[in-house]
Parts: sequence; structure tokens; C-alpha cells
Amino acid sequence: MLLPFSRAALLAFGSLALAGATAQAQRLTLDKKTTKALQKVQPDDLKAHVQYLADDRLLGRRPGTPGYQLAVDYVTARLRSLGVEPAGDEGSFVQRVRLRRAFSNPATSALVLRLGSAAPVPLAPAQEFVLYPHPELPSVAVDAPLVFAGYGISAPELHYDDYAGLDVQGKIVVVVRGAPQAFPSTVAAASQDVLAILQNATRHGAVGVLLAARNPKAGLPSFRQGVYSVLDPDGKVAASRSYAPGTGLKVLGAVGAGTLQTLLRQATTDTSAVFSALGAGRPASVALRSAAKLTNISTYQDLDSYNVVGKLTGSDARLRDEYVVHSAHLDHLGVGAPVKGDSIYNGAHDNASGVASVLEIARLYSHLPQKPRRSVLFVLQTGEELGLLGSAYFAARPTVPKKQLVADINTDMPTIIAPLLSVVALGAQHSSLAEPVNKAAEYLQLSVEADPEPEQNRFIRSDQYSFVMQGIPALHIKYGNKTADGKNDLSKTVQAWRAATYHKPQDDMSGTFDFEAGKKYVQLNFLIGYQVAQAEARPTWNPGDFFGVWFGGKQF
Repeated sequence: MLLPFSRAALLAFGSLALAGATAQAQRLTLDKKTTKALQKVQPDDLKAHVQYLADDRLLGRRPGTPGYQLAVDYVTARLRSLGVEPAGDEGSFVQRVRLRRAFSNPATSALVLRLGSAAPVPLAPAQEFVLYPHPELPSVAVDAPLVFAGYGISAPELHYDDYAGLDVQGKIVVVVRGAPQAFPSTVAAASQDVLAILQNATRHGAVGVLLAARNPKAGLPSFRQGVYSVLDPDGKVAASRSYAPGTGLKVLGAVGAGTLQTLLRQATTDTSAVFSALGAGRPASVALRSAAKLTNISTYQDLDSYNVVGKLTGSDARLRDEYVVHSAHLDHLGVGAPVKGDSIYNGAHDNASGVASVLEIARLYSHLPQKPRRSVLFVLQTGEELGLLGSAYFAARPTVPKKQLVADINTDMPTIIAPLLSVVALGAQHSSLAEPVNKAAEYLQLSVEADPEPEQNRFIRSDQYSFVMQGIPALHIKYGNKTADGKNDLSKTVQAWRAATYHKPQDDMSGTFDFEAGKKYVQLNFLIGYQVAQAEARPTWNPGDFFGVWFGGKQF
């Protein structure tokens, strides 16, 4: 069934809603003491934090390494010096995060297709298929029918369902990554997230999922570096981006475009017909009249890493047991393949600058003579680069009562390389958080814009999404497109910077920084969180919002 609204109409609605919030919101006013506190953040302090966290001595802050522990010790000491209380495990500043690194050897993986009455067809491992390691089952064997479920999306709120009329009970689902063009960008990004695909498949009774490439030239993923998950205290998977914990999912794999074409032809259709239908917003699901036998062996390495959690207790006896979270990920990529002679991935922008921002946000709160009504948590998370794992663990198993988390304001790679004149509030359009964003931006004379790069799927690629998946309204402030020369094309500069620097050893202190912009970024994030902490009502999802419907019920 076609969607009743075009993509343009849905995006226009989002823009109007954001603009309406600006028009209706009263101006933000601060008392003299709060205004004075707002000036306590200084560019040199931000620079000093980044300089330490991105130093070669920390060797890229990879979880489980001595360099990461140096980062934990540094931020813990800074929080303690600001009067922040420990809020981790057993009265400490840390929450233990048990990481499992799982490996799958192509030599011990097999995938054999049965296409009707024809002879079985074994596929070549690492060339025609790969199987993800299973984080709980060392040995897996599955023999089941195959079905094609389009994008693998069920979104009745948007009148779209790839599973409508499709029997997948006990079967392996083949899907392609993507979403209908009419979906708003944040919804499209969330819908094609692998974890969302897996969860939806298992809700319909599937025992496995095969992700099929659309492009014949596309390569298959490699798991030589392993795939990470988080274990709970009982040794079960608590969080993962490639496994749906607590489900009957036995196998996740990937196959090439040629295999997809073979399977579709067995069902008397082909990729041309299927992709044409999907491109027009119509499900193209079909039973594939074939089956697959898969076997896989996984091996594991387990290690401990840590989230850092600090707290400033609120001043209102009625609201101090509710918490506003300011978060940022502390980890980066460690030591890796050399680029231009350098092998240390320092992560100065990603995300030493975000951690520095949270430390300075904590400084602003600490200088308030009277703390805000709600309590504030400062959470520096591990394992973001491994799949948002530290935040997923904290959001699902926080060190305070989960139902008392009211919002997350996340700080990830602010990209402070130019004056801050406008911002994108990723996720704010889905909840009442849009109002404090607009008030804070207006106070600092910043404009709020739509995401200039929706194809980057940034809403689901940073730690705020872990909170969203637990039903907690969350957002992430990024740079807008506004420039001082009026060309308003900052995204071009950011794209060029990203191509040369992002996730490379060149992201170090020798790069471009604008710490005056960093100061304003800190002030903005502080003012957003401060308003939420002061408000009588906790943030709410917008009525009928897609993410509120999907995840909102988990909050209570």
C-alpha cells in the first residue's frame, strides 16, 4: 500500500513543527547568578581536556586498554574536583561494562542452498556469504526455508509492512537494507538499523536473517577484528548491534547480490521487479521456494571496560530523584593501520572534544549557587565505536532507577572547526525537547536548522539513540550550515574535513579547532539540560510520534 504522505510533506511537517515551537516558546531568561555561571567555561579549559585525552600516551583510548583507563582516571578526577558525586557501581564513579569480542572463522562456516529439486548449492565463504559470530551460542546449525521480506520493516503508523501476509515462523528471512523514500530521514535511519531488522524478524517468528547486497559490486563485511556485545552479570548478552538479546535468533549473515537474484528467480521474480516495487513504496515480499542449511562456530574474548557516571543532586525534594543525563563517549579506535605514517587514532574531535564539553558542562552546573530542581548525571560511555555498547548498557541498566531518567543530551564530535552560528538538533523534533533547544539557541543568538546531511543517518549513529530505544527522549546537537560569509555551506567544509580526518590518525591536536565555538557549544548544551532540570514536567514524546510509539512504552 502506498504511503498517504510524500517525503516532502512529512519533512515539511517536521520543519513547521520546529518553527512553530520557536514562535510559541517564551524567551529564556536567566537570573544573574546563572548568567554569571554561564561564563565560567573558557576555550583554554576545553583545549586542555582535548589535549590530554588525545595525547599519544593514551594510544587512542580503545576499551580494555591502559590508555582507556588513563582516560577514565582523568575524567573521574575532573568530576571529583568539581564536587560531582560518584554515581556508578557500589559508590564508585564507574559502571563495569563486560564486553564480549566474538569471532567467526570462514573455514568453519557453511551455507548450502536447496533450490527446489535441484542439487544443493554450497556458497563460498567470504566470497558469496559471511556469517556473523553468535555472541551466546559457540556452535550453530540451522536448516530452514527462506523468505524474502523486502526491507524487513513493519511500520503500521506509516501504513507500511513488509511482513503483511508473509509466513516467516521458523524460517530464515532475506532482506535488503533500505527504507521507503517517503519515510522521514530519522525514521528511515532507524528502520534500516540492523538491530531493528533483527528484532522485527524475531517478533514474526524468524530464526535467522540474511542481509542481501543490492549492488553486484558491493563487498561482504569482514569480521577479522571481531564483533562486540555486552554481557550482563549472568553472562547473557545484554546489548548488541548484531544480535537481538532474549530472542530465538540463531543466525545473522550476509549474501551477495548474485545470491539474491538466484533466490528471487526461484520464486519466479527478480531483482528488477522487486527493487522497482520497493522504490515505489510497495512491499515486494515473497516466499522463496528454497531453503538453506547453515553452520557456524564462534569463539570469544571477554574484557572489562567502564562507563564513568557522576551526579549533582537536585535542589527540589520532589524532583531530585529524577535525572537529566549529559552524555558523551570516552572511547576511540586505539592503534590501527598506519595512515601517512601514523597508527595512533587519537580521536581529538571524536570524541575528546565531546568529553571535554561534558566536563565543562559539569563545571557550569557546579558554579550554580542553587542546583537545578532535578538531579543531573554526567555519563562518559565506553564502546560507542564498537556499536553504541556502553550507552546501550547504561540506558538499559542505569545506576539509578531507569524510570527516573527523563532525558539525554548527548555530545558526540561537535566538529568545532568554524564559528558556531547555527545548529541541528538531531532528534529534538520528536519530543518536547524541541522547546528548550529553541529557547537556548535563541538566547545564544543561534539559529536551528534541519539536518543538511540526512543521508548520514546521524540520529541512530550516536549514543543518544540508545536512550531513545529505552523510551527516553534524547537529542544530539550538531553544527548547522550557517557561515559568516552568508554562503551557508558549512556542510561542504565539514565533508572535506571528514574525508581527511574522521576515523583517521590525523584526528589529533595538529588539526583545525575553534575553541570559541566549543565554548558556545558547551553553553548551548548546558542551557538545554538546565531547562529540562528546572521544568515542572518531564519531557514527553510528541503525540503519535513514531519513536514514542515504537519505544515510549519502555520508559515506565
